[in-house]
Amino acid sequence: MELRFVLPHLSKLDEIDSEILIASVFSDVRPARGVAGLCDFRLGGRLSRLMKEGFITGAAGEVVLVPGKPALTFDKLVVFGAGPRAKFDEGSFVSLVGKIILALEGLAARTAVVELPGRQADAIGAAEAVDLLLTEIGGSTQHDTWTLVEEGEGRASIEQHMVEQKRRVRRSF
Repeated sequence: MELRFVLPHLSKLDEIDSEILIASVFSDVRPARGVAGLCDFRLGGRLSRLMKEGFITGAAGEVVLVPGKPALTFDKLVVFGAGPRAKFDEGSFVSLVGKIILALEGLAARTAVVELPGRQADAIGAAEAVDLLLTEIGGSTQHDTWTLVEEGEGRASIEQHMVEQKRRVRRSF
């Protein structure tokens, strides 16, 4: 699987050619932050209305598919519930990433733009998140490219971490 990066800005997301955008929301954080917040703005507050009506709760394990076009360049926005912010931890992240992987496989999506759960609130470190992501995906051949939504610092942290991991692997041979 190839990892690419995009900054969390609507103008940058508009440049990406992908069918699916993945975001997550906490059950106790309103308005939505990160990619969900950006999409909510572009969708004229649609996500906020769905949250207010209780259709999107942010409960752990929740999955909601929202049409993206024509307001977004993505056909589908898939919003995952991350549960309460204070309870979000490594286990929550792993569980949610597993659900994201299954959802993408169920949608037969080989590529996607993904804001890793908890990254919009720095609830998990960038390098740690990618390590856990790659462990969850394992050797699956059903995922070609994930474009991760990351700020410059997160991207730099991930890239540096991956370089260090490659060095460790080479030294072990």
